[in-house]
Amino acid sequence: MIARVISALGLLSLLACQTPSSLEANEGERPNIVIIMADDMGYTDLGCFGSEINTPNIDRLADNGLIMTQFYNTGRCCPTRASLLTGLYQHQAGIGHMVGNMGIPAYQGYLNQQCVTIAEVLKEAGYSTLMTGKWHVGSAREYWPLQRGFDRFYGIPQGGGMYYYPFNNRVGRFVVLDSTEVELDSANFYSTVAFNDYAVKFLEEQRDSPNPFFLYVAHIAPHFPLMAPDSAVAKYRGKYRAGFEKIRQQRYQRAQELGIIPENLAMSLPDSLVWKWDNLTPAQQDTMDLKMAVYAAQVDVMDQGIGNIINKLEELGELENTVVMFLSDNGATQEYIDRNPSPADTAAIGSRFSWTSYTASWANVSNVPFRLYKSWVHEGGIATPFILHYPRQIKQPRIDRQLGHVIDLMATCADLAQTDYPQQYQNQKIKPTEGVSLVPVIQGDSINRSHPLFWEHMGNRAIRDGDWKLAAPGSTKDWELYDMDADRSETQNLAERYPERAEELAQKWQNWADRVGVVTWEELTSH
Repeated sequence: MIARVISALGLLSLLACQTPSSLEANEGERPNIVIIMADDMGYTDLGCFGSEINTPNIDRLADNGLIMTQFYNTGRCCPTRASLLTGLYQHQAGIGHMVGNMGIPAYQGYLNQQCVTIAEVLKEAGYSTLMTGKWHVGSAREYWPLQRGFDRFYGIPQGGGMYYYPFNNRVGRFVVLDSTEVELDSANFYSTVAFNDYAVKFLEEQRDSPNPFFLYVAHIAPHFPLMAPDSAVAKYRGKYRAGFEKIRQQRYQRAQELGIIPENLAMSLPDSLVWKWDNLTPAQQDTMDLKMAVYAAQVDVMDQGIGNIINKLEELGELENTVVMFLSDNGATQEYIDRNPSPADTAAIGSRFSWTSYTASWANVSNVPFRLYKSWVHEGGIATPFILHYPRQIKQPRIDRQLGHVIDLMATCADLAQTDYPQQYQNQKIKPTEGVSLVPVIQGDSINRSHPLFWEHMGNRAIRDGDWKLAAPGSTKDWELYDMDADRSETQNLAERYPERAEELAQKWQNWADRVGVVTWEELTSH
């Protein structure tokens, strides 16, 4: 079976700036690391977070691991991927917005040379580095995964929104194996299945390897368009005729019963983008039931493939010594997409020819109990379910309410691998990591975080400092202040009651923004 041998040569190439791991392990043994990320999935879209969607395999990780209920992403796909991979805020890595080059270093649209990826750090430490799925942190070939530390890659270098082949409405998108475009079987290809299957294949290739492995599975599901196999959709058809309000209330109650949210936490009110179920016609209600059924099917199919990954780890005898982390890149999306690219314009919702989304009305359900959506930095945009499974160290399931952020995964992986985050890499000076290791959480201890957490995307701004959060839905909007201990749903703006606190946090945010290269959205779009 797979031995754990620390590569002395690899370690010498890194100039250390952090302390090696204190995680209990036998000398020379280090865990495998698997990070699995969903795309556009809301806070309560998993069974273990309160959903009615069937996710037994992800739930199994939670039932035998730990859940962090206050874990954060950056609110959007490209920025989250950049922060996760590098341990930096997205602006520091060069992806302050998306993958388009906006002519400013912090917004160049691909990972810069002042950052390292988890794959680069762990490869130097003797790990095999594997990836499947959506890259989306540099579309040009010179920025692809194999150029940023991965040994193997199967997936889409560009963005998401692709399930069946050919990729309707996605001109120029393709799948590559390592660095070569591959031919796809249009009759049988479904990206979610393919990504999970190749993850299993890459794990099988490690059967006789002397190295531990790092596997990063970056799913497209359940990002729009709504596309899923008919059999998976049928499983949920009709289950959502109860309507937005009732399903939302059911999730809220289940999340409380499961301990995901406190019993005294109020649920935010639906905003103006959310329809009232009883105001819809029977035909409209049927359409909305179908849309949510397809969305649920997309999550379900993803979970089935994750089950195959878990089973392969078991078969290899590696599950006990593998750290598996699961999260989402942002909250559910309010984006309204409703068009069909088929010649006859009669494609059924969910088919390979349809092009539609499930709208803010269902996203408001996915994000229970929080406000707003993907791209915003209120809780509905940045709160993610986070699950960490590590049987060797986590013997009893538990819930942890400490703050975590995707910038922490770099430090966590380096800590687990008993290696160091570099000051230099390939003769380039590397920016210090912004995150902290989550290994203390694994051990049941407190995280050593001395700085607030910060967000900015398209002018949406936020800072979380302990139990206080300051947020603004746009660069020209007033700051809002919330007590996150009492009101994580962000229903009571306390800015007028505590103006000095708001001013203090606003100044901290501005100092951070200046340091990492944030440019106002108005200036950026007029650049």
